[in-house]
Amino acid sequence: MKIAVIGPGAMGLLYGAKLSRSAEVVLVGHHPEHVREIRECGVTIKRGEAETVYSVPAVVSGEVTDPVDLIILFTKAYLTEEALRQNRSMIGPETMLLTLQNGVGHEEILRKFTDEVHILIGTTAQGSYRENSHVIVNSGLGDTTIGAIAQTAGSAEKLSGVAAVFEQAGFPCVISDHVRQAVWNKLMINASSSVLSGVLQQAQGYVVANAYAWEICQDLIREICDIAAGEGCSFDPREQIERIRTHLQNAPGGYTSIYVDIQNSRKTEVDYISGAVVRAAQKQGKSVPAQTMMVRLVHAMER
Repeated sequence: MKIAVIGPGAMGLLYGAKLSRSAEVVLVGHHPEHVREIRECGVTIKRGEAETVYSVPAVVSGEVTDPVDLIILFTKAYLTEEALRQNRSMIGPETMLLTLQNGVGHEEILRKFTDEVHILIGTTAQGSYRENSHVIVNSGLGDTTIGAIAQTAGSAEKLSGVAAVFEQAGFPCVISDHVRQAVWNKLMINASSSVLSGVLQQAQGYVVANAYAWEICQDLIREICDIAAGEGCSFDPREQIERIRTHLQNAPGGYTSIYVDIQNSRKTEVDYISGAVVRAAQKQGKSVPAQTMMVRLVHAMER
């Protein structure tokens, strides 16, 4: 299988490197200097005391002119459309597009480049962070859950092929007929405790340790549960509050991507996280004041 991984950040490097052992992989980046370092140094993955170096081809966007079998998107959400436009030559009539990005609603952009039969969405419980441009730490293990937005015989076969390649590379993979439930389940944390810790510029544990922060977090969770129900995804608010409480207590020192982006004066993905909840609420004719405030606060802090 020929695979292009667009977005060689921490997660893109993790998947691109490990998949290169079971498929023909190319990493596609936007910055020539970053691409050059990957070519010259390879990708180093650290896990505990172990370090493994992978030699993975890397190119600048637009350099691949032939279609591939699968494109995996790990770009920042707001860069998705531009990245696909720059690499349109890789998208053939049978190319599958898979998004494992943060947030929800990415399929709306993917529909501009292919039909629904060739669009896969998913989420991952793998964790990774970068030490530099080509060295990453595999900080968390877990399932990669994928599913098709159009349930057809052809998509089921393609899903099985993708899952098999993931499994061979050491990524436990689950094929789900209700993949949107899994995506909203991950959004539950990203659009509550994660975005709040970014706004507060504190580690995740602060959200549950501080009574006022925890009250805000619970409001965010309840709003997500309400809007998710309107999208066909059912969650019990009390169960989600306890799940996220436990998550924060077990990993109190964690820092989220929104926290890091604000620290580094970068644009965040809040429009595809909390903003996705706000847009879904508007579509349903509902109000989500806590989520709306998070979007405004993050944008106020980005610069």
